[in-house]
Amino acid sequence: MNKKLWLLFVGLAVMVMLTACGTKSKEDVLKDLDEKVATKGYKADAEMTLQMGTEPQTYDVQIWHKDPSYYRVNLKNAKKDQSQMILRNDEGVYVLTPALNKSFKFQSDWPENSSQAYLYESLVKDIEEDKDAKFSSTDKYYVFETKTRYQNNKMLPTQEITLNKKDLSPVSVKVKDTDGKALVTVKFSNVKFDVNFDKADFDLQKSMTAAKLAVPVMAEVDGDDSFSVKYPETLLGASLVEEKKVATEDGERIVLTYDGQKSYTIIQEKAEVAPATAGPINMTGNPVDLGFAIGALSNNKLSWTYEGVDYIIASTELEEAEMAEIARSVQGEAIK
Repeated sequence: MNKKLWLLFVGLAVMVMLTACGTKSKEDVLKDLDEKVATKGYKADAEMTLQMGTEPQTYDVQIWHKDPSYYRVNLKNAKKDQSQMILRNDEGVYVLTPALNKSFKFQSDWPENSSQAYLYESLVKDIEEDKDAKFSSTDKYYVFETKTRYQNNKMLPTQEITLNKKDLSPVSVKVKDTDGKALVTVKFSNVKFDVNFDKADFDLQKSMTAAKLAVPVMAEVDGDDSFSVKYPETLLGASLVEEKKVATEDGERIVLTYDGQKSYTIIQEKAEVAPATAGPINMTGNPVDLGFAIGALSNNKLSWTYEGVDYIIASTELEEAEMAEIARSVQGEAIK
C-alpha cells in the first residue's frame, strides 16, 4: 500500500472513530436526562396549540419550577383576555383565575399523576417509564416517541418529544390521537436551567397579584348576566335532546342534556367575581388541564371557567378522559 492510500485509510478510520464517539445511544441519553432533570429549578416559555375544534386555539404558557415540588404555570390565551395559573407549594395545589379574583385549593399529587406536555420533568418521566420508546437522532435533536401517562390514554395515547442535543432542553412536544394526528403541540422557547427562586415566588397571594397585573379583575355589570351558549363539537355518540333555561337568584342557567351511547349534561351560567377579600375555595378531586382552562374533576363531574362563564359536565357514564375530551371541544364555535 503506497503512502497516499495509507494516509487516506488512516484518515477515514479516524473519521469513523470520531463519528462513533460523538453518537450517543438511547441509554446514554436517558442517563444524561436523569442527571439533567435534577436541576434545582428552571424557567421556560411555550406556545401550546390545540386542534380540538374547528379552529386551532393557541395559548402562551409560562413555566416556573423549583425542585423538588414547587410549580407556577401561567396559561394565557394569545388572543383573548383569558388567563389561569396553576400553583403548587407546601400548602397544596391551587388553580387561580385572576379575572374572577378566585382561587381553588386541591389536595392533589399534581403533576405526578399524569403526563404534562409543558413540564420538562414530566416529559423525562414519560420517556423513562416507556421501555419501548422509540429513539432517533438528527444533527441537532434527539427525538423520542413514547406512550403518554394520561389517566385514560385512549384518546391521546402517544407523543413525540424533541430535545436539543446541546443541552437536552425541550424543543417541542406533539401529543397524538389514535390516528397519529397531533392534537396538542407545544413549542418551547427561553428555556433556562439552574434558576434560583425564592420561596416567595410560589406564594399564593404574590402569584395572584402578579396574575392580576397581566389580566385585571373583570368589572361587575349590573343586570347583565347574558352570555353566548356553547355547544360541544365532540359528542361521543350522543345528541342534544333538551335545552332549557333555569332561573336563578343571579340570572339564568342553561342546561343541555345529551343522550345516546352515553348520556351527560352540560350546565352553563355567568361566573361571579369574588370579593377582593375572598380566600381559596377548597375542592375535592384533581385539577385537569384542558389547554384553554384548568378544570376540577370530582364526583362524576368536570367543572371549569372560561371567558366569564362557569361550565359543568356531569355524567355517571362517561370516563374522566371522555369528559375532558368533550370539555375541550366546548370552547369551539357554538354549534348543535
